[in-house]
Amino acid sequence: MREDPAIRSLLERMPDSVQHSFTEEQLANLRVALGARSWGKHQIDFRSTISFFSYRYYYVFVAGRNRRELSRSEKRRNLLIQSLLMSGFLTFCSLMGLLLLYLIKSAMGIDLFPNFSLGIWSWFKENILG
Repeated sequence: MREDPAIRSLLERMPDSVQHSFTEEQLANLRVALGARSWGKHQIDFRSTISFFSYRYYYVFVAGRNRRELSRSEKRRNLLIQSLLMSGFLTFCSLMGLLLLYLIKSAMGIDLFPNFSLGIWSWFKENILG
């Protein structure tokens, strides 16, 4: 058990007298307790310090997939956010589709309302098509 990397790392930070005082059973329980921590490698892990006068402050930015079970309120909030994002995405795609159809209609010379234009086709010809 003393050769386990997590246990070895923990024991190396202790005085020799304390290191040798642990039984195998205690070390096994320490290993279980350390293994229960789900701290691991994050996809984004940025850590640094800032000096401010005579003080040093640290900051940490980590991000990754959430492996925890969500609470009921977190599930509701996530569902609301997903719904809003999906609605926004579908609205954006619909507007882009309508714009594309309008540009195709205008390029073909189809005039739905005589003597009326939104000005999109003339702007598109002038700025995009050159």
